[in-house]
Amino acid sequence: MGRGEGPHWLGHRQRLRERFRRLGPEGLADYELLELLLTYAIPRRDVKPLAKTLIERFGSLGGVFFAPFEELQGVRGVGPRTALLLRLVGALWAAVEAEGIRGRDLLSSPERVVSFAKARFSKERDEHFVVLYLNSKNELLDLEVLSKGTVQRAAVYPRRIAEGALRRAATGVILIHNHPSGHPEPSSEDRAVTAQVAAALRPLEVRLIDHLVVAERGYFSFRERGLL
Repeated sequence: MGRGEGPHWLGHRQRLRERFRRLGPEGLADYELLELLLTYAIPRRDVKPLAKTLIERFGSLGGVFFAPFEELQGVRGVGPRTALLLRLVGALWAAVEAEGIRGRDLLSSPERVVSFAKARFSKERDEHFVVLYLNSKNELLDLEVLSKGTVQRAAVYPRRIAEGALRRAATGVILIHNHPSGHPEPSSEDRAVTAQVAAALRPLEVRLIDHLVVAERGYFSFRERGLL
């Protein structure tokens, strides 16, 4: 290496930054966006191979940002600092999507609920069961994560959701859960839970507005399919 010269990747990083400033995210491939982000956690190494490895391992940018800490750190070259940065981006992504469902009529803006649900839960490796409680204007009152992990003991959900609606004086409820398998088609248990929750809410005059099942390969809406 001659005097005044540096590693080849220093010039590459500068070109990436300039291209991003000039063209925005559309001007970079997904692995290049991730590569650019990684430069802020790993300043003294070529991170292009790592960016490509991460996307190959987790399937997409979203898969990288929502991967568990231990799985991220299982990738060679990803230390605690890098794993924290990647998970922080995922958390910020989810927070921005959550802003999109606050203070809005969610019955007339179902696409916002779908966008939030997919961004927040479709990449999770464990199954999450979530309840959105709505007021009479169909605005979000509260979000409750009812369970994490494989859905079991489904019979407890109707009672807990009904109690949650009463405590919050909610008039509507939206259920969300994810399928880590990647396929959004609801199981027979999903359908049974939906019917049980609707029945538990009916005497309280609380409407079950929708049940969304989200996965990497799309989503299933009970409302859109005419099942609610």
